[in-house]
Amino acid sequence: MVAKRRGFARKASPMTDHPDRDKSVHPPGAGRRKLYGRRKGPKLSARQAGLRQTLLADLAWKVGVEPAGQFPNTVRELWLEIGFGAGEHLHWQAAHHPHAGLIGAEPYEMGMAKMLTKLEEKPLNNVRLHEGDGREIIEGLPDASLSRFFLLFPDPWPKTRHHKRRFVQMEMLDLLARKMPAGAELRFATDDKSYLPYALERLMAHPAFSWTATGPSDWKNRPADWPPTRYETKAIKGPPTFLRFLRR
Repeated sequence: MVAKRRGFARKASPMTDHPDRDKSVHPPGAGRRKLYGRRKGPKLSARQAGLRQTLLADLAWKVGVEPAGQFPNTVRELWLEIGFGAGEHLHWQAAHHPHAGLIGAEPYEMGMAKMLTKLEEKPLNNVRLHEGDGREIIEGLPDASLSRFFLLFPDPWPKTRHHKRRFVQMEMLDLLARKMPAGAELRFATDDKSYLPYALERLMAHPAFSWTATGPSDWKNRPADWPPTRYETKAIKGPPTFLRFLRR
């Protein structure tokens, strides 16, 4: 792994020359590649359906509206998780970091319903939710406003022709670099052996991000403040890898 990391560093390309970088400019929502699969799954229970109509409306993130007006005045940092699944990680982070405003994006209805159930049972006033594409949130944030970003076990889109749908692309890292101030942290986890080198190559090549790892334990072991998710405990595709990058 260390050898690969060094190889990535030597092959790092200038931002403007990377083959993945989309040089065209699209307004939000126009010509956008789909980065997630299905939105609907099993039928929601009456309770879950009701929470989507009530609690989700109360906690909905307002895209493009100043973050300061959407959280209590005790919130001093803004964190974002894209694709939070059933919400175990997002809920834990919000409960253990009341100074941070946690925004969660999840397009899958059942995942959102499970997160809403957690929030009904253990309410938290520093969580806001978006049932849709997380890129809309990132685009609407003020520059240098995002202190921490989580992308945990995203859809790997394993077929080569679908790699363009993977979230980690150079143009997305460009956008995140604008929204994250120096010292902000990007966390990425995957159990997919094809997505790992793909993501690591791009993160290492991007001049705005620096890998924090100094040895194998840094990517093989989950940090203490990084709780496991239901998906992770299944170890569906193999041992997970945990990456932490800092904004330079």
